[in-house]
Parts: sequence; structure tokens; C-alpha cells
Amino acid sequence: MTAHDPAQSITLPPSPRFLPVLLLLFVGSGCSALIYEIVWFQLLQFVIGSSAVSLGVLLGTFMGGMCLGSLALPRLVSPRQHPLHVYAFLELGIGVIGVLLLVGMPYVGELYLASVGHGLPGILLRGAVGAVCLLPPTLLMGATLPAIARWIEMTPRDVSWLGFFYGGNIAGAVFGCLLAGFYLLRVHDIRIATYVAALVNGVVASVGLLLANLTPHREPAAGPGPGRAARAPGSRWVHVTIALSGLCALAAEVIWTRLLSLMLGATVYTFSIILAVFLVGLGVGSSIGSILARRAARPRLLLGGCQLLLVVAIAWTAFMLARSLPWWPIDVSLSRSPWFTFQVDLARCLWAILPATILWGASFPLALAAVASRGQDPGRLVGGVYAANTAGAIAGALGASLFLIKEVGTQRAQQLLVGLAAAAALLMFASLLWPFRGKTVSGGEPVGSPVWNAAVALSGVTVGLAAALAWSVPAIPGELVAWGRQMPKRAWEAEVVYVGEGLNSSVAVTREGKETRQFHVSGKIEASSHPHDMRLQRMLGHVSALVHARPRKVLVVGCGAGVTAGTFVRHPNVDRIVICEIEPLIPQVVARHFAEENHHVLDDDRTEVVYDDARHYVLTTQEKFDIITSDPIHPWVKGAATLYTKEYFETCKRHLNPGGVVTQWVPLYESDEETVKSEIATFFEVFPNGTIWANCHEREGYDIVLLGQEDPTRIDVDEFERRLTRPDHAGVVKSLKDVDLGAPMDLLGTYAGRGGELAPWLEGAQINRDRNLRLQYLAGMGLNSNWSWWIYREMLKHRTFPEDLFTGSEKGKEALKLRIWSSSPPDL
Repeated sequence: MTAHDPAQSITLPPSPRFLPVLLLLFVGSGCSALIYEIVWFQLLQFVIGSSAVSLGVLLGTFMGGMCLGSLALPRLVSPRQHPLHVYAFLELGIGVIGVLLLVGMPYVGELYLASVGHGLPGILLRGAVGAVCLLPPTLLMGATLPAIARWIEMTPRDVSWLGFFYGGNIAGAVFGCLLAGFYLLRVHDIRIATYVAALVNGVVASVGLLLANLTPHREPAAGPGPGRAARAPGSRWVHVTIALSGLCALAAEVIWTRLLSLMLGATVYTFSIILAVFLVGLGVGSSIGSILARRAARPRLLLGGCQLLLVVAIAWTAFMLARSLPWWPIDVSLSRSPWFTFQVDLARCLWAILPATILWGASFPLALAAVASRGQDPGRLVGGVYAANTAGAIAGALGASLFLIKEVGTQRAQQLLVGLAAAAALLMFASLLWPFRGKTVSGGEPVGSPVWNAAVALSGVTVGLAAALAWSVPAIPGELVAWGRQMPKRAWEAEVVYVGEGLNSSVAVTREGKETRQFHVSGKIEASSHPHDMRLQRMLGHVSALVHARPRKVLVVGCGAGVTAGTFVRHPNVDRIVICEIEPLIPQVVARHFAEENHHVLDDDRTEVVYDDARHYVLTTQEKFDIITSDPIHPWVKGAATLYTKEYFETCKRHLNPGGVVTQWVPLYESDEETVKSEIATFFEVFPNGTIWANCHEREGYDIVLLGQEDPTRIDVDEFERRLTRPDHAGVVKSLKDVDLGAPMDLLGTYAGRGGELAPWLEGAQINRDRNLRLQYLAGMGLNSNWSWWIYREMLKHRTFPEDLFTGSEKGKEALKLRIWSSSPPDL
């Protein structure tokens, strides 16, 4: 095959002085793209849920659109069009669609919720919704790099600029990730974030059009079309290699994010830091790879070398995450300022994952250099490599999130990644060893040449090294799954009796002494058989069921240890208990360790377990309930804030039967006053007559239960006592006695206030809404706070004895007053 004559180049060589400007445009493009990605994922999660299946569908659609866009543009857009014009209009299109999605998503949600189902049909419908929303803008995003590639000649020096553009795009993505996670969404909301991203698109497009007017464009000369230009020898080998590289990169990101979030705390800020570090590595690596590609005589040898080094880098990260970082002597609770903690988190992320991400970043420009040859359409060349890389990334992300972690665990998954990186390296070395002696086929090297000898040696090293390192990848310690960020100081407190890595989260069960068991999810205690935890879990159920006159149908959001759901087993009128749980391991395995405490609720004929995101289930079910209660869900965990929004509480309210009750857990520990005010104020926005019931530890505040009804709550103290003395409620009394709430006045005595009384204290509190998810940003900042005693005292300063809430005989009310005041902190 012969290459095209330089006179047939598609464009005039760009002026070198404009290349840095174009690099800045790609920075802006990457910034807006990451803001959109975060915003769109947040918007769509409200509609289709945030389970691993839902997020897998979203991620696959997002990346699939970019893959298709990179392939489609060179085939649909003529090379006669000025590349900068095409690039500018793509950016404008992204901005316009971004704003349209912001406006149109509520309507999409209404159509989806009107026809959604569960099982395979529901998953397919989720995929369709994701495609409708994300494919148009992501097609345009994927087309930007191939579009601008047509402004570059197919020389090693100019091809290296494509690597710099890719790196600049990633640098912008880092900035966009941090800007969205630490400022735009923390201080403002998704509306402002979208407008900022659209504004960046507009600026990029305007500058692109200006550059197009300053730089002439020459149509292709007659001759073979760019689509029929000679391919570089061995290009298919390169495409498969870069696809494997993308697969390993995204699978590793999923796996390492799961493990790092255990160690750092699964806040929204942690996920932003992990993503930013990952992108930083890709950007740095892309720049290094671009420099190497400029003068590389054998780019495929360098590409293979990158994959060989990735064998070592992946094993390094696996070792750091299992055997090193968890044991660093760091007490994250020492600092009240989250910004100091963020610095430590950033350092740990850089130490663990930066080497591998740099190598993955370097692989892309080296792959471009390995397939580049004169006469090719640069758009098709870049589009093909980018699409192969993205297709591999889709397979890696979906495979890891939906299959690998659940089926084989993070240890085996990382061993597999070591093997795949080795396979990618061997593929490149094999492409150099392919020919027979004295001939070169598919870009190979003559037998006995220095490059041939190097490839043979490196192939042997790859096999031996991969086998040794894969064998040595350690399992994640059970103590990390149990204690997470607190592991260095709490790892020896209890024995780990079970560890499981599930579809959505990692779980553990520990035993402290002979009797006490604790349930951990994602590095924190969610439930336990400790007296104060049992008290809270029983209160969530019994307060709801006893305030309601005759509860029959109950929805429990989150299974936990099953204790809250189990309380309803003891209530004689209840004939249906629905437990909505996102992680299958929890009801199937974990709750079985607490069978006595949860009254064997999972074996009760009245119980049904639904495996889905709770918000999605409440939105889509046609069923109404007498009680909707939530088992403990920490609000600082990323994603949990969606179960504390005003819109979610309104949805729960619509799914109540007349006289129905909603209860919600709110922790006072690991939180600060601003966060607690936001949670309570948001609940009272929907239930203005709501009440608060306190679970105290030694008469000091620990956590509380919010209770709401559509109409004002009324509790007849005498009838409450009579109900608990009935024979059919003997099981209820026994369940309450187990947590020192045996007397009727004990349970009512936990009353701690209601909406109207707390209005002065709650003035100025930030309402947690779908469009801002303010709570997850507030709670993430207050994670190291320990002001539960102060918050509880401030709340009690506004408490009175409400005569319209508690009715009945004067004797009964006086006894209740005495019980309420006696349970307060000593100096109140």
C-alpha cells in the first residue's frame, strides 16, 4: 500500500500558535462534560433509582453514546467541513441539550413512572429511558475529538498533539469534577451547575468559530478517499490492546472506588476525590504518552511496555488497599475541619492509584501513534481508537459493577485485571514477533533484530511477572469492611464472623463478647444488638404501630438487621410487611445473624422482600400503606440523601392510607447542628404537625425518630395504656421490655418536641430538595462532629407538653409529664 501524497492532506497544517488555544478549548470541553455527567446521573437516579443495575445502565448508556459518536462523526460528516466549525457546533449542541434535559427530565420521569415495572421489563425500560436522555448529548461529546483530529496532519509530531488534546480534556474533567462536587452542588444546585456547564460550552463554541475564521481550510484533493486510505500495519492488534486497556481501567475504577470508599468514608466528597485522582492520572499519563509518541520509532513496543508496567501497577494498588493503607496510623476523627481530612484522603488516593492511572493515560496517545499513517482520515483514525477504548471501558465498568465484585469478590477481580493487562502486553509484543525471518508482516520485526529480541524477552517477563503478582494479590481485610475509616483504632474491638461483597455494597457481621453482634455496611455500623441500638430499632416500629389505630400494611425502607421490620410481627393487626432493600446480601445472609432480635421476620408468611432502590420502589408502586418507616440509613453516605428530600417525603405521604404514619430515623452523632436542622426542617415541611421521639444514651441525645401524619397526631394516653394491656399485645409488651420500654409511659416518655414548637430553632435551616440534595453536602462536612449532646439540649429548650397532642385523663397526662421530664438531661 502507498501513503497519500502530502499535497492531498485534508487540511492546511494548523498554525502552531493556535494549538495551545485549542488545548484550552478541550480543557473547557472536559470541564463541562464532567459537570453534566454528575448532574445527569443525579437527575436520572431520581427517576430510575440508584441500584447497581440502574447505575450500570446509566454508565453503559453514557459511555456507549460517546463510543458511537466517535465512530459516527467521520462517517456522517464530510472532511470538506472545517473541523473547527464542526467542533464548535458540537459544543453548542451539547450546551443546548444540557439545558433541555434539565427542563425536560421531570416530564420524562412522569412518562417513565406511568409504565414502569419490575424484573427484566423494568430493567429494559430503565435502559430505554437512559438512552433517550443520554444518547443525544453523549453522541456529540464522543464526536468532538474525532472532529478536531481532522485539523491535524498524520505526522508523529502532530498526532502527539491529539494526545495533548485528550490530556487537556481530562484536565478539564478534573476541574469540572471538583467544581461540581465541592462548590456548584454544595453551595448551589443542579440548575446552576447546568447553566455553568452550558455557559462553558458557549464560550468554547464561540472561540472555536473565531479560530475557524482565522484559519483557512482546504478541501481534500482528488484521489482515494480518507475512508479508503492505507491502514497502519497491525492496527487491529492495537485496537484490541487499547480496548483491553480501557476495560482494565474502568473495571479497576469501580473496584478501587468500592474499596477506597470503605477506607475514606462513602461521602459525596470521597467519590469526587477518587474520581479526580483517577482523572489526574489519566491526564498526566496522556501528556507523557504524547511526548513519547513524538519521537517513538516503535510506538507499539512502548504501548506493550505500558501494559507490562500496568501488571505491576495493578498489583501495587491491590497490595496498598489491602495490606498498607488500612493500617496507616490515622485517626480521622481528630480533626473537626473536613478540609484537613480531605488532604489526607487525597494523599492516600494518590499513593494508591496514581501509578496505574498514569499508565492507562499514556496508552491512548501511544495507541494513536501506533496506528497513524499518512493519507488516513484523522477523524476515522482517532474515532476508531477512541471507540475501541470506550467499548472496552463499557465492558469493564458493567462487568465489574454487575458481575465481578458480586460473583468473585474484589481479590479475584483484581487478579483477573492483572491477567488482562498481561494479555494486552503480550498482544503488542506478539505483533512484533509475527513475521517470519527477514520479513515484516503486520508491522512485525525481522527475527533476530534487536526489537524482535526485546519483544521475546519482554513476553517472557510478562508471563512470569503476571503469574507471580496475580497469585500475591491479597484479600481485603474483613476489619476494613466492618470499621472502614475507623479501622486503625477499632479493628480489635470485635471478631469478624462474616464478610460479604455484594452487588451494591460490602457487608460484615462482628461479634463482641459472647452476645453482642454488630452489622456493618460499607465501613460503618448500621445496626447491632447493643441495648441503645436495639432501642432505636424497636422504637421505629413500635411508635409507628401504636400511634396508628389499626395498622395492616407496612413498608420498611431498608432491612438492616431486620429488627425494625420484626417489631411488626408482634402487632396482631398487621397482615403485610414489605421490606425494600437495595443489597440482596443483607436479608439473605446478614439478617439471619439477628433472627432472635428480629423475631424471625424473614420467615414470616406476611413478609415480602423487594430488592430495589427504596425511592424507586415508592415512586413506582401502586400500593398504599398504613405505615412507612425507615431502618437506619446514614445521611452522609452518598445517595442516602435522596431518602431525606422534601419530594421523597411527599411521595411517602401520597402512599399512605387515611390515618397513615411515616417515621424517619435521624442520627445526632457523627453530625452537626446544621445537618440535623436540615433533616428535621425538611421533614416538617411535609408534615408540619410532625413529632420527635428521642433515643437517649444515659439521658443524653443519641438519635431521634421523626413521626408524621397528614392530619395532626392525637394520642389518648389512657387508650394507649389499655391497648398495651390487651392479651393480643403481649408480644408487643415483651418486645418493648427487652429494650427497657416495658411500661406504656416509658415509650411515650421519649417525646422530645414537635414541628410548631421548634420553628424558632429551625429558622434558616436548609431544606433538602431533589434539585440540590443539600443534606449530603452538609452531612459529609459534619462527619467528624460529635455534638449530639449539644444538639439535643438545644432542641429540648423549645419543648413543651402539648395538650392537643396528648389527650385523656388528667391523671394519665400528669404521669406522662413526669416521665418526660425525668428522662431529660439532668440540668434541663
